[in-house]
Amino acid sequence: MFKYKTLNPIAQVGLDIFDDNYAMTEDINEAEAVLVRSASMHDMDLPESLLAVARAGAGVNNIPLDACAEKGIVVFNTPGANANGVKELVVAGMLLACRDIYGGMKWVEENKEDAEINKDMEKAKKNFAGSEVKGKKLGVIGLGAIGVQVANIANRLGMQVYGVDPYLSVANAVSLNRDVTILKSYDELYKMCDFITIHVPLLDSTKGMLNKDAFDKMKEGIVILNFSRDTLVNDDDMGEALKSGKVGKYVTDFPNAKVVTFPNVIATPHLGASTEESEDNCAMMAAEELRAYLEDGNIKNSVNMPNCDAGKCDSAGRITIVHKNTPNMIAQFTSLFAKENVNIAHITDKSRGDYAYSIIDIDSATTGAIVDEVKAIDGVIRVRVIK
Repeated sequence: MFKYKTLNPIAQVGLDIFDDNYAMTEDINEAEAVLVRSASMHDMDLPESLLAVARAGAGVNNIPLDACAEKGIVVFNTPGANANGVKELVVAGMLLACRDIYGGMKWVEENKEDAEINKDMEKAKKNFAGSEVKGKKLGVIGLGAIGVQVANIANRLGMQVYGVDPYLSVANAVSLNRDVTILKSYDELYKMCDFITIHVPLLDSTKGMLNKDAFDKMKEGIVILNFSRDTLVNDDDMGEALKSGKVGKYVTDFPNAKVVTFPNVIATPHLGASTEESEDNCAMMAAEELRAYLEDGNIKNSVNMPNCDAGKCDSAGRITIVHKNTPNMIAQFTSLFAKENVNIAHITDKSRGDYAYSIIDIDSATTGAIVDEVKAIDGVIRVRVIK
């Protein structure tokens, strides 16, 4: 029986994926898995029982990744599960920036008592005239799950689409419409585009990347859309760019006390993934990731450990090992099993940065003695017996 705790409300369709071998607990100290959305875990004491954390969403800045890795706790996220919801809001943001839809709606509300509103609106509508997105140039920074979908839908809207992603995966490259142009540098994208939308994770290298230096390279009146992370944009520099007109409109899903005072800001209250479908998709993916790890030891979509999948175990035993990514670890594991006269049927080992993960299938049941010997190897962080 596995016990899990939810730190935020999680869509029931996701929790329904857990079968009778799972039970929800209110006590974090007995939980083997945690499902979380926005709740901060940085000040939490992580119990020894905790094996995995699944974030029902993409961003994981509310989770102490390093502390989890040091304890051998695998952290998952759900990339792409909310991509369609965010994509649709980005399109809405572009339309709101081009057409003064909000201004027009506000005029209607203010004049709803006017008996001649149907006539007066013909005079008033010129104040809310805008432009079309068709034919305009859109730059997409970051071609992950969301960026690819944004690029493709913009292409279908008749926009000229350009993208930059130094880490573009083969799968995402294949998913891109062939009319989307991949550029080599951000500077190229900055100087040619009418709209720029950003879809990258928040890292030391991306924090504040849209700043004065970047704005200075852009077209006058550029429209910038941020449905990714608030601190990817330097707020002070954005304020100056909006006041000068360098940035024509800033569409953001992350309003704060400073940004909402700037002119020409269109802000939504973090609605990007706030759809029933996105919440359901994220919950289901998170639950499936936890089941795959807890039941079979397989890792997919981890943000602090390598992805590692050995499928279902057909052998008599399976043991998994979280360890430091240092030389000679596998040799020590295999030597230990040989010493105990245990035949290894299959090994899958993957590494990521300072950490590595091994799945070892053996031809006999795993014994406590073997587990203790593996744990004693310098650099081993956590050992689990799957079977």
